[in-house]
Parts: sequence; structure tokens; C-alpha cells
Amino acid sequence: MALIDVVKCEVNDKEFVYKFPSDDLRLGTQLVVYHAQTAFFVKGGAIYDGFTAGTHTLKSTNIPLLNKLINLPFGSQSPFKAEVWFINQISKLDIKWGTPTPIQLEDPRYGVIVPVRAFGQYGIRVKEPRVFLETLISNMTSFTAEKIEQYFKGKVLAQLSALISQKIAKENISILDINVHLVEMSEFTNEKLNETFNKYGIELIEFAYASINAPQDDPSIIRLKEAKDIAARMKITGKDVYQMERSFDVMQAAAQNEGSGMVNLGAGLGAGVGLGAQMGGMFANTLNTNPVTPPPVPQVTYFLYINNAQQGGFDFQTVANYIAQRQITPDTLAWKQGLPSWVKISELQEFTNLFGAVPPPLPPMPNNL
Repeated sequence: MALIDVVKCEVNDKEFVYKFPSDDLRLGTQLVVYHAQTAFFVKGGAIYDGFTAGTHTLKSTNIPLLNKLINLPFGSQSPFKAEVWFINQISKLDIKWGTPTPIQLEDPRYGVIVPVRAFGQYGIRVKEPRVFLETLISNMTSFTAEKIEQYFKGKVLAQLSALISQKIAKENISILDINVHLVEMSEFTNEKLNETFNKYGIELIEFAYASINAPQDDPSIIRLKEAKDIAARMKITGKDVYQMERSFDVMQAAAQNEGSGMVNLGAGLGAGVGLGAQMGGMFANTLNTNPVTPPPVPQVTYFLYINNAQQGGFDFQTVANYIAQRQITPDTLAWKQGLPSWVKISELQEFTNLFGAVPPPLPPMPNNL
């Protein structure tokens, strides 16, 4: 094969690595390195001298590392064998990504686990050409942007779930409001993912979320919206007024149970007495010119095991409503702070009497009637 007089690689945005097809070189050969390229001499799998943009006439003085290996005579036109690898350092900014399956995220405000999908795009460029050549290329003669995308796709998607969870938990961002924070989440993710990309000499550029969403008809989204609505109502009306409204709801639900008889009447009267006392206390506090503010009552949060899934946390009144509406049974498992394990809800003293106030289902009618 004839000795090569000019060695170069035309720049394109699809190849990140190009190996010149001949290794028959000589002193005096012109090495042309375009802007956003770096060229390396490689021999025996080892990387030697590198060249940046410009036209370089090969001399024994400007390839000192390679010359030390092959001991070229000074000032001659001696032939030698060495591979020339070009690393393309232009930016590729249109790599798209998306989650193939939903990511399970827990809303940090309301404690509901929601399946979400995310998609967007990012850009890459080779930041450290020598590191890139050493860690990724091996003996491949080319390395395309598509190969990089395939190589890092799994790494990106594997870290997204943890990064999104970490960000929304730290900033207390509800999944319902997450799209308002896409810019800052993109910056956060770009910084964290770059720690992985930099190990291979690659820089991640402008990682962006186009959207993070969940199906609006998914049961978890419906529960999440209900939780947000309750929180908003309590914030607007105040906790006392909201609890009073819920007490009315419990009374109405109990009164509508068929065959309730005197049991529901007693429950309704009991709730009415309690409600009357609550309203009386509210009026007394209003009329008192120097009211004494009592210490806050500790709030207990309950978790229930319904439909083979953990749900909660609920306050006492919400659980009482479920009991009144027969959405849970005495055997439903429950847990609260301080319990060593899950127990039947009927074993919790505060709920025992509520199950007595809910009548059992009517027995089947005899066939002869």
C-alpha cells in the first residue's frame, strides 16, 4: 500500500469516532484536524500523541511519545506504521428519551403513589477525547451518536426515578404541580446525570423534561386530587368548620342506612350531642372576650390495608366515615404510630363502638314468603 501524504476526517454530526483507513504513514505526512476535532496516534492499542485543530506536518519532534516507541530518525522521510483516530467534539442536541413504562412515585404532600410517565430530550458532546477513547471505543473503527444513545439510555432511565423522587421530596412538590417545576427539575437532573456521563469523557448538555404526567382517570390520581381538595377546603374554612361539616355527613349517612332502627337513632343522637357540644364550645369562644387557647390536640394518622394495598394516612373522622358507609369491615387491617404491627381495626379501642353502631346486613328472606 502506498504511503499516505494527507490524513484527515470530514466533520459530520453522526460519527463521534473515525479511524483513518490506513496506517502506512511517513514523516512529512500532513495531518489535517478540523475545528471541534482531536486526533490521536494509536499503536498496539495504546494511545500516544494528540493533535487539536490545524494542519500539522508530522515530524519526529511533534510526535515525541510515538517516536520514543519506534525511534524515527531525525529529519528523514522514513515510513512508519501507526493508526490515526479522530474524535468528533461537536454537540449533538436532538437525542430524545422517554420512559417505556410508568415510574412509581410517591407524592410527598399527600402520600399517594402515582404512576407517571416522562419524556424529553438532551444533547451530548465529547468533553475529554482521550478518556472517551480509552473507556468506550476499544477496537471499534467507528462510534456513532446512535450507539452512544443506546449505551446511555439504560443508565439515564435507571436514575430518573430516583432523581425525580429526590427532587420532589426535597422541595415538597406535589405530582399535581410538577409540570410547573420542569425547568428547575431539568437543571437538577442535568447536573446529577453529568456525574455518570463525565466518567466516559462525555458532557451532557441541556437535559430537558418536556412533560411529566399521569393518566387523569387513574384511581391514584383521583385519590390524589381528592386529598388536595380536602386540604384546600380545610385551609379555606378552617379545621373546626371542616370537621363539623364531616360530622353532618356522618349523621346523614347513618340516617340513610336501611333497617337502621334504634341503633342508628342512638348513633345519630350521640353524634348530635357531640356536635352540639362542639358548636356550643365554638359560640362560647366567640363570646368570651378573653379566650384561653388550649394546647393543640395531637393528631393520629391511620393507615388501612384495603384491596390488597396500603392506603392512608387518614384522620379519625375519615376512618369513621368509612365504617359508617361499610367500606371497611371489623377485620380490615389498620396501623397507627406506636403499634408494633398491623391489627384488625375492630381491636382499636377508638373504633370498637362504631362497629356496634352499624347494623349487619339483613338475612335472606325465606323462600315460602
